[in-house]
Amino acid sequence: MTATDPALTALAQGWCALSSLHGRIETHIERALQAGHDLSVREYSLLNTLSRQHDGPGGHLQMKQVADAVVLSQSATTRLVTRLEDRALLTRYLCPTDRRGIYTNVSDAGLKLLEEARPTHDRALREALDEGARDPELAPLVRAVEAVRVPA
Repeated sequence: MTATDPALTALAQGWCALSSLHGRIETHIERALQAGHDLSVREYSLLNTLSRQHDGPGGHLQMKQVADAVVLSQSATTRLVTRLEDRALLTRYLCPTDRRGIYTNVSDAGLKLLEEARPTHDRALREALDEGARDPELAPLVRAVEAVRVPA
């Protein structure tokens, strides 16, 4: 294949479209969450991810798992956790069976903020997808996102 191969060009165009849609969605949600709840997209994502873990064997996420879920490096995730902990939205404590492990839980205040922010997040996501659907280049990607069904 050469650099001008039509298959590569189409692939690159598809990637650019996907990147554009992602950027539009993230920017729209970021503005809505900041304005309504003083939360960034990453903060919301972290609170949402941690709110779904549970106590007991295998119930807590390791920092690497959290970092992967919020699409940040481990060091950036640690800084994010610290910022939310400083705002009393998260708590950290030592793992009772392995003192090297640190668990992070969403505090009651964090859960309350997450529940207040969820409708804003969902509304902003819907608005961004609706806007993307009006763009012929992005419309197929929007349909693909809408078709995804994640098992509960």
